[in-house]
Amino acid sequence: MEITPLTLRRMLADAAELGAQTALANAGVIKPWISKAEAYRRYGERTVKRWLDEDLIKLRASTPSAVKRHINLKEIEEVNKAYNTPIYQH
Repeated sequence: MEITPLTLRRMLADAAELGAQTALANAGVIKPWISKAEAYRRYGERTVKRWLDEDLIKLRASTPSAVKRHINLKEIEEVNKAYNTPIYQH
């Protein structure tokens, strides 16, 4: 399969966005986790439940002693980008 220039541009933009999010999380500017409720708001409840069922994303405790579980922001963003890339949709 040939990658078109438009698809390549979108993939590079997605990679840059993921890199920026990782840098911001590492610098402590944004949290590296989001709640399940926030994930539902951003990506849709049905979509997030499907990704959880397919083990594409996982609910994890942000710290060993935490009771509430969260979703790793980088993980869910990577899945979201993959599902919204034209190559993946074929």
